[in-house]
Amino acid sequence: MATLLIVHHTPSPNCQALFEAVVSGATAPEIEGVRVVRRAALSATASDVLEADGCLLGTPANLGYMSGALKHFFDQIYYPCLDETRGRPFGYWVHGGNDVTGAVRGIESITTGLGWRRVAEAVTVTGEPGKPDIEACWELGATVAAGLMG
Repeated sequence: MATLLIVHHTPSPNCQALFEAVVSGATAPEIEGVRVVRRAALSATASDVLEADGCLLGTPANLGYMSGALKHFFDQIYYPCLDETRGRPFGYWVHGGNDVTGAVRGIESITTGLGWRRVAEAVTVTGEPGKPDIEACWELGATVAAGLMG
């Protein structure tokens, strides 16, 4: 059975709504043979990443960058996972009050360095998430999970 690791930092109701939509998509009834593991960014470990077949990442944009929690996650896993996870499929979502450019740039830079392969369009949301944003997050979760189905 494939494992999808969802690493998230959800400090606000808006971030929580997007996270829940991603999980709902990843665990939809039509997704079979994929175990979904959820970890808060501050508790996710290199072992979690090494045991996963794919990753989804979620963060708020804070002060023009990804959250410190997600950056801490990357700092902890980067070298232990560098050679072992090249080609790893992943996707991500970012929520911000008005601008997510720096957070997107940071995630793209780090995952490129890791050699991970983005398999779905990133979902970026500013302000309060609307129905299209929730649906996009559901699709993100479903797309990445479906790609892991055997």
